[in-house]
Amino acid sequence: MQHKTAQTQADIHELLARRWSGRAFDANRPVSREQIVSLLEAARWAPSCFGDEPWRFIVWDRNSDEAAWRKAFACLGEWNQNWVKNAPVLLVSTANSLFRKNGKPNRWGQYDTGAAAENICLQAVASGLMAHQMGGFDDARVRAEFGIPNEFAIMAMIAVGYQTEADVLDDELRQAELAPRERTPLGTHFFEGGWDVPVKTA
Repeated sequence: MQHKTAQTQADIHELLARRWSGRAFDANRPVSREQIVSLLEAARWAPSCFGDEPWRFIVWDRNSDEAAWRKAFACLGEWNQNWVKNAPVLLVSTANSLFRKNGKPNRWGQYDTGAAAENICLQAVASGLMAHQMGGFDDARVRAEFGIPNEFAIMAMIAVGYQTEADVLDDELRQAELAPRERTPLGTHFFEGGWDVPVKTA
């Protein structure tokens, strides 16, 4: 299996370095209920503006409700379906556009929901699992199929499961799975003192 630990310019926590969005899931290994609840608990403790917790997640576990999982799977784009078919758990993240406390617009709801989703990804690594977030799905279909209210923005779908060998993937996906991870140099996107001034790294 691929262990694609990030090659960083400075030391970071091993949990962060090990997190990556693989696609080779083991179709024969279910995720336990305890693990699923642990992922959600990690999301629950993400930071949010005013502690408003604007996120809402729906979970579909193929091993406890295959019909619901298949309904969610059908909302994915064809390319994602090629590899998500092996993932035992799917989730969708949604963000409330209104504050619970007063019903006023919450411009930070999507930001906070992203933090909750990242907590899921990191908890997955800590649990020996792999999580892969996706934007390739029919959000109107997800909303209609699962009754998601209009004030909730549908952010991403997340596949969760155990990693396996890349040979479960077709040729194109296998090449992507085996390719080295890359990021732009730190100073390309991180500035110091002003816009487009690369951060000092020494």
